[in-house]
Amino acid sequence: QDARSTRTIVIAGVPAGLLQDDVMADILTIHFQRSRNNGGDVEEVTYPTRNEGVAYITFEDREVVESVLKKDQHLLQDKRLPRHYPLTVTRYCDNVSSSLLHLIML
Repeated sequence: QDARSTRTIVIAGVPAGLLQDDVMADILTIHFQRSRNNGGDVEEVTYPTRNEGVAYITFEDREVVESVLKKDQHLLQDKRLPRHYPLTVTRYCDNVSSSLLHLIML
């Protein structure tokens, strides 16, 4: 079993306040399990987090993280959402929150 952090990605740009948190977590799970999004088996979705619009996705296999990161653009789409939302996907690391917050503040 790989260390949890190596199997986790950080998602920014999750539309906040549109749907209930558990519904949004479900939509994220579906998105990142789809093969057309280079996804794979999702172990856990952490949403909401302390940062608005940010979610953590932990996969069962570390290889899935690499393939998800290779995809140029992730567009979150679901019939329950009013439009498509571009997501920023980054590798999880311990200091990610500060750099991610910096990006969000820009």
